[in-house]
Amino acid sequence: MNKINRREFLKTTALTGAAAATINRLPVLLIPGDIFAATPLSMSANKPIAISSGNGTKALELAMSIIKDGKDALDAVIAGVNLVEDDPNDMSVGYGGLPNEEGIVELDAAVMHGPSYRAGSVAALRNIKNPSKVARLVLERSDHVLLVGEGALKFAKIHGFKEENLLTEKAREAWLKWKENLNKEDDWLPPHTIEETDIGQIYEKYLRHYGTIHMSALDMNGNLSCVTTTSGLSFKIPGRVGDSPIIGAGLYCDNEVGSAGSTGRGEANLLNCSSVMIVEWMRQGKSPEEACLLACKRVNERCREKRLQDAQGRFKHGVTFYAINKRGEYSGAGIFSGGTYLIHDGTEVKRKDCAYLFKR
Repeated sequence: MNKINRREFLKTTALTGAAAATINRLPVLLIPGDIFAATPLSMSANKPIAISSGNGTKALELAMSIIKDGKDALDAVIAGVNLVEDDPNDMSVGYGGLPNEEGIVELDAAVMHGPSYRAGSVAALRNIKNPSKVARLVLERSDHVLLVGEGALKFAKIHGFKEENLLTEKAREAWLKWKENLNKEDDWLPPHTIEETDIGQIYEKYLRHYGTIHMSALDMNGNLSCVTTTSGLSFKIPGRVGDSPIIGAGLYCDNEVGSAGSTGRGEANLLNCSSVMIVEWMRQGKSPEEACLLACKRVNERCREKRLQDAQGRFKHGVTFYAINKRGEYSGAGIFSGGTYLIHDGTEVKRKDCAYLFKR
């Protein structure tokens, strides 16, 4: 295999902004043969930072307070997302999350600890509202990385977690509305008058919901950790697992380089191992924004199924990436414009516009 000249690689893949015309000239993927030889990024001393998806305002505030107390970044990010997992009004995560097609809530989560280079995750976990806590136990109290389904539930119960019904009334009503409008040939009907003819089969009015929270943080000791937790694709086939609990797809952390995670269509991230790619691009010298945009470009260009493309042949579903590096630089990016992410720079939570490939 011919060794790729690093200077030429950086030159040909440099990004000068989020303009689609520039992005479209970039190669989908170029990885030098010696990718792990890059010099670790230096860090500005005592510059804690935390990034999350747009539903993490309170989570970031709690996480930063824990970091400023001198605690580990993993403690901080898990405590932060627990607030969202416990919130019945957030229908994307934990208690109150939207259920599968049978009306049962199944949760996924993963954690990764930078200093120890360890990870833990759970998938298709039922009846436990804090899958991120169980994922940490997998990291700390097992010789495994991923536990699923019944095995994950038994593991949680052995460690003292109590089963509870996670389906809130709000989520049940949303599930029932989806079921009633899924197919006009079945026997489920939404509310209607005797004059209406368009009953059922109006699926586009009830778009599938992707819900997740990701958080990455750099603590006072210069260490990185991350977490991703979700109730997954709403009304999914029971047992479906997205990218969130998969190390390298839904999140990835290298304590010498940076941390990244994702929200959106999990299948796209699974197929492209997006988070680990973002970290490796940052290792090669890319900024967090450049690396996130390269991940977006990779997802877009690798999509071959017409059903997943818009009229212009672009990947039409939402995917968003979040990244911070060892220096405390950060960014978020998505396929289309209009997305936002949250950053806590040690002083306050700020909402930022995501970089993007295409203007919507």
